[in-house]
Amino acid sequence: MKKKFLALTLVFIMGISIVGCTSKVKEDAGLKPKKTLTIGAMPDLDSVPVIIAEHNGYFKEEGIDVKIEHFKSATDRDTALQTGKIDGAISDMLAVVFFNDNKFDVKITSKTDGSYKLISGVNSNISKIGQSAGKSIGISKNTIIEYLTDRIMENSSIDVNSPKKVAIPKIPTRLEMLTNGKLDMATLPEPLASTAISSGGKVLSSSDKLGINPGVILFTKDTIASKSDEIKAFYKAYNKSVKFLKEAKQESYIDFVIKEAGFPEIVKKTLIFPTYSNATMPPEKELREVLIWLKAKKLTTNNYTLKDLSNSSFIK
Repeated sequence: MKKKFLALTLVFIMGISIVGCTSKVKEDAGLKPKKTLTIGAMPDLDSVPVIIAEHNGYFKEEGIDVKIEHFKSATDRDTALQTGKIDGAISDMLAVVFFNDNKFDVKITSKTDGSYKLISGVNSNISKIGQSAGKSIGISKNTIIEYLTDRIMENSSIDVNSPKKVAIPKIPTRLEMLTNGKLDMATLPEPLASTAISSGGKVLSSSDKLGINPGVILFTKDTIASKSDEIKAFYKAYNKSVKFLKEAKQESYIDFVIKEAGFPEIVKKTLIFPTYSNATMPPEKELREVLIWLKAKKLTTNNYTLKDLSNSSFIK
């Protein structure tokens, strides 16, 4: 009887050891819980795939927790990135150049799909871009907004300094001033551009028309070093969102996108989403054009290449 008891005890102990070893193997195989990624987003269409990935549970399916922090201005977003409050951001190439010029290492990990429009106010008496000389235009200085505004003007052979630029960093404030007649024109991202159009504004030109897209997703050097698995999982979820956006009807997701992104309800009937693409890197040409503009304004002296400022390993 004692021998039988000892035998059973040994089997029980061995069973516990096997379970413990198996658990250890699983942990070593990378099945331990992943860390949280905190992403900064602006009120624009570039952020929609990330919002859908969170809402539809794609991040959870990939085993990660993603927190989306919403900002009204690029300055606030960039400050949060530099102070470590967020790990990455839906941003643009200009910000990437500025960060690296100031020895704050961030890397482009993919491009985004967004849209920006130059809108004239309903009472501005501006129906075409050639009437913009001497008129006020709301921008955010030294950002993607001013860059796109200047590119639009140059494409129409208009002196970039002929309109009166008014710096209004917060996008909702810029929209409000345009619709209230305090600005003649403003450059706005979608969907806030659609809000201006719904209020009687007129589209003078757009980034889509010019084929310009400097929008990117970026992550800090520290995040890339410490959360590489999380970033890879982030992009798997991102691509699931793109697939969803291609297959689903807009009415099936427009309400929760408006709510979670903080878009104005008025855009529901007028908003047209861009054709989103799976995570991919931006073309070198886009960065070259950004650098030409920055150098002309004496905002950088560096000759970066896309290789210098990017890490494509997470989307391969």
